[in-house]
Amino acid sequence: MNIFLWILQVVLAAMFAMSGLEKATQPRDKLIGKYPWMGDVPQAAVRFIAVPELLGAIGLIVPAATGIAPILTPLAAAGLAILMALAAAMHIRRKETQGLAITIVLFLLTAFVSWARFGPYGW
Repeated sequence: MNIFLWILQVVLAAMFAMSGLEKATQPRDKLIGKYPWMGDVPQAAVRFIAVPELLGAIGLIVPAATGIAPILTPLAAAGLAILMALAAAMHIRRKETQGLAITIVLFLLTAFVSWARFGPYGW
């Protein structure tokens, strides 16, 4: 199970890192086609959303891998789960079903990692 969790953490970290880097570096106009909600959100808010995605991606791997403050790994997963819950609420409000599906999957996966790392396979 520990190996499965590590694989899941690496995949989630890669996904959140790519999403965060894209939001942090690409102009908003270029991203509106991929993320329709960005049309209603200022550029500063998009950059602000990128920060917890990037920090969460780092937090999923680095603390547990180095053994330095490994409690940060389940906390990072919990933070990403909260971020996905907020994103799901936004997609529901905007009636965006395609964005909602991936958001729910990411919520469930990050919540599972958080639960497993806090509990039976924890630090």
